[in-house]
Amino acid sequence: MLKGTGASEGIGIGTIMLIEEVSLDYTPTKVEDPEQEILRFQEAVQKFIHETEAQAEALKASAGEKEAEIMLGHVSMIQDPYMTGEAERLIREGQCAEAAFESVSDMFINMFANVEDEMMRQRAADIRDIKSGLLAVLLGVKEVKVSDAPAGTVLLAKELTPSVTAGINKDNIVGIITETGGKTSHSAILARALEIPAVLSVENATGILKNGDFVIVDGSKGDVISDPDGETVKEYTEKREKFLQERRELEQYRGKKTVNANGTEYELVCNIGKPQDAEKVVAGDGEGVGLFRTEFLFMDRDAMPTEEEQFEAYKKAALILKGKPLIIRTLDIGGDKEIPYMGLAKEENPFMGFRAIRYCLKNRDLFKTQLRAILRASAFGDIKIMFPLITCLEELREGKALVEEVKNELRLSSVSEFNENIDVGVMIETASAAVIADVLAPEADFFSIGTNDLTGYTMSCDRGNADVAYLYSVLQPGVLRLIRRTIQCGRENGIPVGMCGEAAANPQLIPLLISFGLTEFSVSAPSVLKVRKCISKWSKTEADKIAEKVMAMKTEEEIAAYLETIV
Repeated sequence: MLKGTGASEGIGIGTIMLIEEVSLDYTPTKVEDPEQEILRFQEAVQKFIHETEAQAEALKASAGEKEAEIMLGHVSMIQDPYMTGEAERLIREGQCAEAAFESVSDMFINMFANVEDEMMRQRAADIRDIKSGLLAVLLGVKEVKVSDAPAGTVLLAKELTPSVTAGINKDNIVGIITETGGKTSHSAILARALEIPAVLSVENATGILKNGDFVIVDGSKGDVISDPDGETVKEYTEKREKFLQERRELEQYRGKKTVNANGTEYELVCNIGKPQDAEKVVAGDGEGVGLFRTEFLFMDRDAMPTEEEQFEAYKKAALILKGKPLIIRTLDIGGDKEIPYMGLAKEENPFMGFRAIRYCLKNRDLFKTQLRAILRASAFGDIKIMFPLITCLEELREGKALVEEVKNELRLSSVSEFNENIDVGVMIETASAAVIADVLAPEADFFSIGTNDLTGYTMSCDRGNADVAYLYSVLQPGVLRLIRRTIQCGRENGIPVGMCGEAAANPQLIPLLISFGLTEFSVSAPSVLKVRKCISKWSKTEADKIAEKVMAMKTEEEIAAYLETIV
């Protein structure tokens, strides 16, 4: 059995089709006629755009309009004046079109590839896909087509790009296996939209499996079983039927309130990274947005987004949500992200360095520009402001003072429409913030627990480091105690407490969170119905009994083993 990341749930049983990478090798040449080479480059860009738009149309028919936007995003990226302008500049300096575009693409790839946020790392994968696509056009290489794959096919690739995924006939593809990618990668998003089971990040999958192998893909658990015997096939066929039945039953929770077995209501909202993601929230029956990561507005460009650009982005999300809450996290960026125009210095330990609220408070013009845009957008919806990486009360107070300063500036300007009483909250993602939650709560309008970073900071471990990844678990007693304390302090001070980390959608954690008193769950849009169903199963009394047992346990192993038995 091979292990990977279960990125699209369900069971697929079928035969491997290996998607082999085409060769895009070339020999860089010195260009004698730069203007002619620029014309060749521009013609290749136009051909790439035409082919990508055709792929988007195919994807719209098979997966839906929202998913087709992934391909249209590739069109937007390659039309970016900075990307094409830089390539043309290098061509004028004598580089061939292939080398020039590869150089520019690699700069952007390096900018995004090494950041911690998986959604941002996805940008690197997008640009790699664009680079391969345009190089294929320039070199006259035909890219892989999967549209002719026969029924019962399991696709196997090192990396399944959106451009390849766009050609999938979902009636014939029963599973997907890759060596790269995570749950938020576009391969995963498209696989979920097409309802195809997928297991990503399977180490050396293309070396172990081969064309024609018969396999089972368990996208729920992240397992790939090669050459299964008859009994195993029967077992997984039954699992597949059960899974499909449960998926059909989830639809009964669409349009319903999110309540536990006692009828207590909760807010079930979603995490987004771009304004257009709000459309997925509405389509997924989310009740608002609990985390809008604004970093995307600042990346993949050569200059700071203007106040007007930010205002339009926040306004767009608010209008899509039609009055549902929208929590906007202020810029969370640091030395781990290469953004040339921001002048971020390389740091020995960027995750504990000059980042997030620390950077913003020292760069007040940038911060005030963002706050002005958010406040202006607050006239169009139920917008709230959230500060990231708060570690002490002084940071919260200084941030709130700047909000008031910006309000005063707006009152004196021609802009008078904004929410005078906009909520300002704190993202609890450091151990310090959780420990002083009783100090922060009286001066915050809400808390939102970011369990991903809270776990990493509390356990002093990098989940990307294989040697210490065993420590990275939200079920560690230390992490659970900080979560409980944060919620308790919030309740005692009469402010709502949400959770926007991965744990908010974890069925094993939900009874604990109900017992602790969490009021808001912020999850991915595809998880909404499943989380709503899970919350509905638990009464406060049942949840309290489970929490009492768990909080008396001393090890993560003990807690994990117990929670496995209750779900």
